[in-house]
Amino acid sequence: MATAPALAQQRYHPPEHTQPPPFYSAITAEQAAYLADLGLSSERDRTAKWQLAEHRRIERALADLQPQRKGVVDAYVVSIALDSDPVFGREAREAGKVLSRRYDAAGRTVVLAGSDGSAESNLPRGAPDTLALVLARVAELIDPKEDVLILYTTSHGAPMGIVYNDADSGYGMVSPQRLWSLLGALGIERRMILVSACYSGIFVPLLSTDDSVVMTAASADRTSFGCQADSDWTFYGDALINHALRKAQPINTAAEEAARLVGEWEARGKITPSLPQISIGARAGVWLAALDRRTPAAATTPIGKPAVSLLDPP
Repeated sequence: MATAPALAQQRYHPPEHTQPPPFYSAITAEQAAYLADLGLSSERDRTAKWQLAEHRRIERALADLQPQRKGVVDAYVVSIALDSDPVFGREAREAGKVLSRRYDAAGRTVVLAGSDGSAESNLPRGAPDTLALVLARVAELIDPKEDVLILYTTSHGAPMGIVYNDADSGYGMVSPQRLWSLLGALGIERRMILVSACYSGIFVPLLSTDDSVVMTAASADRTSFGCQADSDWTFYGDALINHALRKAQPINTAAEEAARLVGEWEARGKITPSLPQISIGARAGVWLAALDRRTPAAATTPIGKPAVSLLDPP
């Protein structure tokens, strides 16, 4: 006989995408790119009660962030699922845990995500406006000459950026230009940007600097794989977060392992290679070395259903 919590989980159905975006579906690709650069997003059917609850979730998340420690290279981890499909919610949550442990960011980690598929989310939603608020708070807390932002984003992607889609209620896009402008205005120069989405290689040219690391799931003209709503991981999230970054190895070695795993899985499925990208700035090694010295030596065990199992016959 099922217990009450089990019955509650069986009854919960995550929100689904049933309606087209209110503006992106009716405009040209050039117009969409322009709106993405402006940071335009749209919300609909949000009640006042929901808005107040969301405001309180964001307030709690920001209040929980601890200040930086003088003389220590502190990492601030932000993990965001910009789409409400549960695969992204699950991935963002575990990415927050893995990155927080690896980069000694306990008390300096924020996860923004919708449901993990089992119940309604108690986290601030993953949306462009909540991301901007969190980054602004991080910018208030860090010493920009000492500390580092670790930003992990997971969602569907498009040729002009990473897509924001909160079921039928929220729509928008985060373009490379928009993210570059936001980080520049906040003065966050030391940063690791990890983007798991189709076409995410478009973020590499603009976001790459001497002080940054940029890693993406695909090249600018390729799709990535594994984003089915009932999966636990995307291909890239599984390879990078669930495998490579659980180990105490340099970021370039982790990137190579992730690219190799993704390539093996894509070859097994006979699908077009996504070609993950990496850019490591000339001065990034300084803060990478400081963070790597505090990485726990013991690896943790991958969790969840492997992304490659999508290729198994039914």
